Amino acid sequence: MRAAGLLLGYAVDRLLADPRRGHPVAGFGQVASALEKRAWRDDRPAGTVYVGALVGGAVVLGVVAERALPRTLATAVATWAVLGGTSLDREAAEVGRLLAAGRLPDARARLTHLVGRDTTRLDEGEVVRATLESLAENTSDAVVAPLVWGAVAGVPGLLGYRAANTLDAMVGHRSARYERFGWAAARLDDLLNLPGSRLTALLATALGPDPHGALRAWHRDAAGHPSPNAGPVEAAFAGALGIRLGGTNDYGGRIEHRAVLGDGPLPDRADLDRARTLARRIGIGAALTTAALAVRPRRGSRRRSRRGDGPRTQARR
Repeated sequence: MRAAGLLLGYAVDRLLADPRRGHPVAGFGQVASALEKRAWRDDRPAGTVYVGALVGGAVVLGVVAERALPRTLATAVATWAVLGGTSLDREAAEVGRLLAAGRLPDARARLTHLVGRDTTRLDEGEVVRATLESLAENTSDAVVAPLVWGAVAGVPGLLGYRAANTLDAMVGHRSARYERFGWAAARLDDLLNLPGSRLTALLATALGPDPHGALRAWHRDAAGHPSPNAGPVEAAFAGALGIRLGGTNDYGGRIEHRAVLGDGPLPDRADLDRARTLARRIGIGAALTTAALAVRPRRGSRRRSRRGDGPRTQARR
């Protein structure tokens, strides 16, 4: 039932994408923003309590949903609600379309839907690089990682993961306000994204046009990225596509010099289309892989199956 729900939810996301209004994740964000106004303190303990309350609440909601609804339906709805692969692909496609039409200022503005860096002075090559890096990282964050947690922990895993990932986007970045308060959100997101990012890098290696290049870039370059999870994913994408990612990024006056990932030239618009194709392949591969993981019998259930229920039934009688 869990596997069927994951596949159905993934299919619905591919067909419908995110709703334009009333998205559950947006509603969660509003609740989190309101709570932040009351809970914010410039210290780690306050941020830890804030994250624990919101993520814990999402997990409890998932437990209630699994008990109140048919398992397949609950898993499918939750999967569709937390996935963002189709919306991500459409945003990347729109940036590419604007660049192809020669509308660089509009492409810069559209790019702000995908990245937190300052886009106002980027040239076309830097717009493509930023879009591709976001596409790679968010294929892991918005597609593969939630499917992994859905396979492992069902609806509570799906909702808990999305809550943690949303809080990281809201308060987990380094700034004067969130350096300490957002510490717990950032660390929890790093931990929860660990298995999904490695699966994404593996799928990029297996399904990309250059598996050897992907594996080489992953193992050689990933550690140079400041994120322990974005590093393997972006490096594997760069190696698989034969391009170079990384460079200098401006985050509202905070300059970061990212390590170079991959060996090839800087990406162009054609590489963005190739990256979208790779991301879609990874999404399908992740859906099938996690569905297979969900149907694997657990060790305890195998032991119970071998033992049978007769003696326990007699004991109850």
